[in-house]
Amino acid sequence: MRFSAFPACVVCALLLSATPLLADGGGHGHDLDAAVVGAPGDAAKADRTIEIVLGDNFFKPDILDVKPGETVRFVLVNKGDFLHEFNIGTPAMHEEHRAEMLAMMQSGMLTPTGMNHDMSHDDMPGMAMPATAMKHDDPNAVLVEPGQTKELVWTFPAGSKKSAGLEFSCNMPGHAESGMVGPIHIGA
Repeated sequence: MRFSAFPACVVCALLLSATPLLADGGGHGHDLDAAVVGAPGDAAKADRTIEIVLGDNFFKPDILDVKPGETVRFVLVNKGDFLHEFNIGTPAMHEEHRAEMLAMMQSGMLTPTGMNHDMSHDDMPGMAMPATAMKHDDPNAVLVEPGQTKELVWTFPAGSKKSAGLEFSCNMPGHAESGMVGPIHIGA
């Protein structure tokens, strides 16, 4: 089901029902299995460019077809009113990342419409970790604020059957659940 705007009540419900902030660091920068997910690519060696529109709450296109080993330059255009993420991973990776994104929202580092670049640990008394420990720096993900355009260059796995189930998702709280998730088919 898709919505033309992200209901504020969904954000409130998610924030109120969420577990406390992650106490183990809550940062990003996970190790990626290149045989499953792929790896950052070189824009100068991209096989093609795909423009993806990020809206409230949809991706266009909503399905990606790529070739094994292909390097794609994604041009990500946020035409919505909310902060969105483009993240390449498996369903399990996205589930784990959603918890981190929720922690970042709870901390005030992220808001529904943008990133709070001016946060310091003093802004969050009682937090289990300093704000500076929380970063959105995964190579397979990019945050795009409303009206902005960003890029992500990615090389997909070459011929791995383990890459079945690969998808792209917006892991901002409630966004994937509202339709911002799509499959990545790796084929010939």
